[in-house]
Amino acid sequence: MSPTTSPHRRLFALLASSALCVGAGLFAVSSPAQADPGPPPSSMASMGDSITRGFNACGFYFDCTSRSFSTGTDSGINSHYQRIRAKNSAINGKNYNQAASGAKADDMPGQATATVSRNPQYVTILIGANDACTSSESSMTAVGTFRGFIDTALGTLKSGLPNAKVAVISIPDIKRLWEVGRTSGTARTAWSLFGICKSMLASPTSTSAADNARRDRVRQRVVDFNAQLAAACAAYGPNCDFDDNAVFNYPFSFNQVSGWDYFHPNAAGQAALAQASYAAGFNW
Repeated sequence: MSPTTSPHRRLFALLASSALCVGAGLFAVSSPAQADPGPPPSSMASMGDSITRGFNACGFYFDCTSRSFSTGTDSGINSHYQRIRAKNSAINGKNYNQAASGAKADDMPGQATATVSRNPQYVTILIGANDACTSSESSMTAVGTFRGFIDTALGTLKSGLPNAKVAVISIPDIKRLWEVGRTSGTARTAWSLFGICKSMLASPTSTSAADNARRDRVRQRVVDFNAQLAAACAAYGPNCDFDDNAVFNYPFSFNQVSGWDYFHPNAAGQAALAQASYAAGFNW
């Protein structure tokens, strides 16, 4: 994945380590009646973008799936897969990472089809940062369009994997990334050099009313996406669990950001994401 590729297909997924609830604007969505999660699953798969691929978590500009919060095998992460394996050894080796760096919501139907072919008993989905983190505010994905792709993907999972548990994870608060990184010269240089998340991170030192309003609108788009994820999961039924904004609200810190791009989560960030998202999910 190159930082100079088209913002529609190759923009980096936002740092999982950029999630703090800042101010008002959170939404309330009724959760589906949660069924007993049953025994820990014997297989799992993950859908999403470069966060789930572990991009920049162990080296310079490449995927590091061993450090994925979801299906990773690195002992320092304590991923969903590792937590489940500690309780059900039958899952050993059955951890399929179907995510793709640069993915957006429109990639979810295809990833869902690929996931069904793996026949997992558990699926995690973390998507949407690239739909808000674009080359400009005007190029963000429309909320209705975002929801349509999510509904299509979930429909594929429900028909193809009717008994699987699905964990839908909230998008991190991308304004948090700006807040924790804007005073760092090296972070600002990386953001500028690689053209990262211009919708939020353009002019990072500016305190003008226009730039503040732009950042707030981009953050609101993430809030709106999360509301749609919650509603789509509720419509799916008891086999789907939304994290109730646990990741969006998590107070990630600057030292959980990859030093390669000051954007993606490093190993500590992936570990924090694993803890926050697993505890807020089925939590076997």
